[in-house]
Formats: sequence, C-alpha cells, structure tokens
Amino acid sequence: MGCLLAFFVFQSNSINAQGDLKKFLEIAEEKKQKGDFIHALNYYDKAMQIDSNAIHVLWNYAEVLRAYKDYRKAEYYYKKVFEREGAELFPASLLYLGLMQKHNSKYDDAIATFKKAKKVYRKDPRGYLAEKSRQELQACLWAKSQLIDTANMVMHNLPESINSKDAEFPHALTRERLYFSSMRGDSIGGSEEVYAEDYQTNIFHAYFDDGAWGEVDRVASLNFKSFSTGNGTFSLDNKRFYFSRCINQNNQTTCKIMVAKHDNGTFSKVDELGEIINEPGANTTMPFIGEWEGQEVLFFASDRAGGKGGLDIWYSFISNGNQFKKPQNLKRINTIENDVTPFWDSENQTVYFSSTWHYGFGGYDIFKSQFANNQFEPPENLGIPFNSPANDTYYFHTLSQDTSVWSSNRLGVNYSKNPTCCNDIFMASPPLPPPPPTIAESLEELNKRLPVTLYFHNDIPNPRSRDTTTKVNYLNSYKEYIAMLDKYQKEYAKGLRGSKAEDAKDDIEDFFIEYVQQGVENLFLFRDLLLDELQRGRQIELTVKGFASPLAQSDYNVNLTKRRIASLRNYLMEYNNGVFLPYFKGTAQSGGKLWIQAVPFGEYTADAFVSDNPNDVQNSIYSRAAAMERKIEIQSVTIHKQEDAQKIALMATPPIINIGTVKRGEVITGKFVVRNTGDTALDLRTEIPCDCNTVKLYKSKLAPDESTAVEVTFDTAQYEGKEVKSVYIHFHENQAPLRLVITTEILSGE
Repeated sequence: MGCLLAFFVFQSNSINAQGDLKKFLEIAEEKKQKGDFIHALNYYDKAMQIDSNAIHVLWNYAEVLRAYKDYRKAEYYYKKVFEREGAELFPASLLYLGLMQKHNSKYDDAIATFKKAKKVYRKDPRGYLAEKSRQELQACLWAKSQLIDTANMVMHNLPESINSKDAEFPHALTRERLYFSSMRGDSIGGSEEVYAEDYQTNIFHAYFDDGAWGEVDRVASLNFKSFSTGNGTFSLDNKRFYFSRCINQNNQTTCKIMVAKHDNGTFSKVDELGEIINEPGANTTMPFIGEWEGQEVLFFASDRAGGKGGLDIWYSFISNGNQFKKPQNLKRINTIENDVTPFWDSENQTVYFSSTWHYGFGGYDIFKSQFANNQFEPPENLGIPFNSPANDTYYFHTLSQDTSVWSSNRLGVNYSKNPTCCNDIFMASPPLPPPPPTIAESLEELNKRLPVTLYFHNDIPNPRSRDTTTKVNYLNSYKEYIAMLDKYQKEYAKGLRGSKAEDAKDDIEDFFIEYVQQGVENLFLFRDLLLDELQRGRQIELTVKGFASPLAQSDYNVNLTKRRIASLRNYLMEYNNGVFLPYFKGTAQSGGKLWIQAVPFGEYTADAFVSDNPNDVQNSIYSRAAAMERKIEIQSVTIHKQEDAQKIALMATPPIINIGTVKRGEVITGKFVVRNTGDTALDLRTEIPCDCNTVKLYKSKLAPDESTAVEVTFDTAQYEGKEVKSVYIHFHENQAPLRLVITTEILSGE
C-alpha cells in the first residue's frame, strides 16, 4: 500500500511539474514577444529548474539571453544546444554561437565556428545562414588585424545623472544641451533595440555649462503615454524638431517620424510627417537633418518596400520646410541586414551609420561613407575606440569635429544585472598634440602589422621565364588569383565524391579567405603606416622573403621568387600616383627613404610533403598545401638613423648562393663578397646560428668602398632534403646584420 501511495504522489508531482513547465514557457514567450526580457528570463529560469535538458527550453533560453545582450551566458547555452542537436532542430544555433563568441572577443573561436557553419549550411549556399557565416568569418579575420586604437582620441563615459543603469541613446548636442532618449527599465527590445511595451524610452535633455553637466529634464511635450520616443534632430533653421515615436501593439512595433515646432528650447504642435515619409505598413524612424548640395535633406531608416533587407537608410530632400521629395535608397551602403542611425556630415559630404553586416568588431559597428564623384564610397569602419565587440550606434560629431558622441553597450557601462545589457552614451575628443614618435615607437607600430604575407598562383608573375624582375603590379596579380577560386575548387575536388568533394572545396575557399584576401588587407594597413613613417623622415629598410612550391627546378624558383618580390615593389611604386617613388629614389622632401632587401628562398623552405610532380596538378598546383608555399613575406623592418643611413651600409654579392644537389656528408662552400658602400669604416663580426656551419672572414675591418671575401661552409652529414643555412655579419649597433644564405638539396646517397 505504501509503494502504491508513493507512486501516486510521484505521478501527481510529475503532472504538476509538467503543468508548471508549460505555464512558465507560455508566460516567458509572451514576455519575450513584448521585449520584456527581464521577466522572460525569470520564467525561463523557473522552467529550467523543472527541466534543464529539454532542447526547446535551452534554445529559447539562449534566444532571450541573446536579445538581452547577455553574450557570455548566451554563448554557453547556444553551445549546449548545438552539441545536442547539431543544427538539425535549430539551424541557427551554430551561427548564433559564433556571433556570441565574436561579441565576447573570442575571435579565434568564432573563426573556427564560422568555418564549421559554412560546412553545415552548404546545402543552401545562397541562404541567409550560409551567407552570414561566410561574411562573419571574413569579418572576424578583419577584426583580428584591426585590434589597434589608431584614432588617437580620449574617450569618456558621461556622468550617472545621464547614463543610468538603464539604456541611453544620444541624438543631438547644442551649445548648452544634450538631447537623448532613456529607458525606464532593465531591458531593451524591438527592431531598434530601444523600443518595448513595458520599458519605453522618453526624450530628455541634459544642460551643459562651462564644461560641466547640469540638471537632466524629461521633455514632456515630446513624450506620450504608451509610446517610445527618441532620435531627435533639428532642422537647419532650428525651428523644427524631428523625432521617432513608436508603439508596441500585438507584439508588433510600429515607428513613425514626427515633427514639432521649436522655439528656444520649447517644443509644440507635434504632428506626423505625411505618407511620403511614413509609408503605410512600414517602420520609419531615426531621422537626421542635414544640408546636401545646398538643400535641406532628411536621412532616416525604414523597412519600406524597395530596400535591401531589414532597416535601410533612405534620404529625401526638403523644400519650404514641409515638402518632401520621393525618398531614395542609399544602395551603395545598405545591406541585407539592418543599417541604422544615419548622421550626415554636410561639410565633408559623409554619411555615418551603424550596420550589422559590414566587417566589424561585434554586432552593430559605426561606419562612414563619403559622397565623391557622384557616388558613395564603400563603407569604412571607424575602428577603435568608436567600435567594440558589443553594439555601437547613434554616432554624430560636432560641427568643429572635435567631439564625437555615440552609444554603446560595451563592457564598462552602468548596469544592474547584465554587464552588457544596456547602452551608455560615450564622448571622445582629440588629446593635446602628442610628441613625434621615437624610432623605437615607430618600429613597434610597424612590427605590429608583420608579417605581411602575399600569395600567388603557380608560376606567376611572368610564367615560363627566368627573368629576375617583372613589370607586374602585385595587386593586379592578386585580382587575377582571386578570380580563380572556382577553378581551384573544381580542380582540387576532381575525383572526389559527396562530402569529401565539398570538404575539399571548403578547404580551398577558406584558404582564399583566411590567407589570400587577408594578406592584401594586411598589406593595405601596413602600407598606410609605412607611408606615415616615411613622411616623418624615417629611413626604412624592409626585408622581404620569397618562397615557391617545389614544382620547378631550384634555380628557376629562386628567380621566380625574385619576380614576386619585384611585383610588391611595383605595387608600392605605382600606388596613389607614385606617392612612394620619392622615397625609393631618395628625393623626398621629408628626407625619408625606402629600401627593399630581397631574400629569395625559392622552394628551399617548402613543405616536404608538397607534390613536385608536374603531372599531378591537383596536388602540385591546386592543393591548399601547394598554394600555401607560393608567397612572399614582409618579415622585418629596420629604421636607420638619418646620420647613420647616409654613412653606413654593407652589401653582399650575391646574398644567396644555391649549391644545387649534393650527397649527404659532403662539406659545401659558398663564397661571398661583401663591400662597405658607406663612407665610414666598419668593424665586422660574424654570428653562426648552427654548429654545422663555419665562416672565414678575410678582413675584419673595411674602409669605405673596400671589399672582402667571406667563405661559408656547411657540413651536410646530419641533414637530408632541402636546407637553408645562414650566417650573419654584424657591422654597426644601429643596423640590422647582413645575412648570407646557402641553399642546397641533400640526397641520402643510398
């Protein structure tokens, strides 16, 4: 009888628990739909206490954590979901895992996740999940190369009288007031991340006087019961104030742009803009007024028909203060995701906006695009400190451009429960002009960007040639190489079937994204830093090493790598109408000079497992392993002191000697001639990294224009295969040592 009673008690408790679970999930979903993420999480917590293994509970819990911007917890639960269901029940679980890793600055983890996602979603290669995964893979690679604050701005958070533990968003800054919207709750929601039924935003202004923030007031005439308001902007004559008003009804948010009369800080006669702007059935929000081509113009965000997807940025010219022309879509900058919070810099003809699609550090990043030559330029990320792994939106700057203002939910904001839940307002201004960087500081900045690795198609440039130079510009070679992706995928997957063929194609695509494309992005960043230093009068030597796959003979490959290094030199000499030319020629007014020290290794450092069979093109040309070997690398930077660079120099003829093929156990010798090409005497000292080498220096002191022989021997007894051996000649404490190289291929002799 006791066992029977216990069974009924257990069954009754189980039924009650299941009833509670269903009730908690229904309430949680209702709160989630309204944007009330705090209460939704409370009910999901209750549901998790009853059943923490149910996959649909875990998924919805992760979804609300993501909406609430609790990136760390969301990452944990998306990972649990994906490990349980492999993106079968919830296909977006893997994509969102990668996005949360990106939000948490785990770029390497995110890269691995997005590479996996590309494979999981390849059944629908043109679908959103696949496209987003490819885009985010490239964005994370870009972000890793950009983790340097180059803006030289001093950033600060506003006082707690403005930045509460809730969400704040800046809109306009006058001489005496900051207009912003603030939320009275712990959660944010809606399509703009600011609007929700239970946690609505209202417009406030904060007084600013003599460098200090004063009283904060709610602008009563611009706020309405049950509506969220925000996004304020003044007309050019300061007589009108445009703003957004949104309402959440039946779990749907609807936004419209309003206009109010403005007179010395007082607002009245609020009215909706007409249907030309507030198109029926669409969300229209985030207005900004500027001047363009002598006319007043309204920029705004809308999901109206005719856009690319989500919220797009549109503009409409205004006449007589209330006549709006047909809105036009900014097609050059809009994407398939949300593009929002436009700000127009009239003086520089530049639009600033936030987007989740273009390459960024986190979710929404701030971008700019200048209108030039009758079109908008490709968007440019504003970089650090304006952007972060979180969301950065609502950017604008003052007319003098000495103060930038924006909103972010990055780590460091005020909060009560979740450290990235809610936005604060940030400002940044330029510091006092810094002193010119020292040589050590300049060298450190340049070395942060190294190595820069650039890749080539087989036997490019100048195929079937033994020339040591070329007229090819590397960037042109790169464009032709990138265009060959489909051919590489087809050739490398030849003979494979099913998932193996698809894996091979993915492997090649990942190589082109991670290495070939990223190499050029790194080159552009290094190029700009290099030019800055040359303009400061620096005298810079770049050491560039060249490599090849082992398909051709050794002496041919050495010449090929010389041509590849020459193509980089050509790119720099032709860039921006020859801006580097005076530095190569030594005629720049700044006194800056640029040298390239070429070190052509041929295939002597190539992976021993790379095919050298010319009949096996699948592996000797189109494989990832072979493609990885066809490259040049900017590996080191030497900055010479001006007084030393003009007087001190040591050159070798030749710098590299290829011995060819030898049998193991032979002792081989290379003879070099080194010459003092400066105008001061040099004391020479040798450095031998390997016990297998010896070096004979015929003279240890060289007068100007004097030469001496250097004899380097290499004992091959313990080696087999292709080898590169070096010795170094030190000649001045402020100069990089001269490197002498012997290359050879050692046969076993069996």
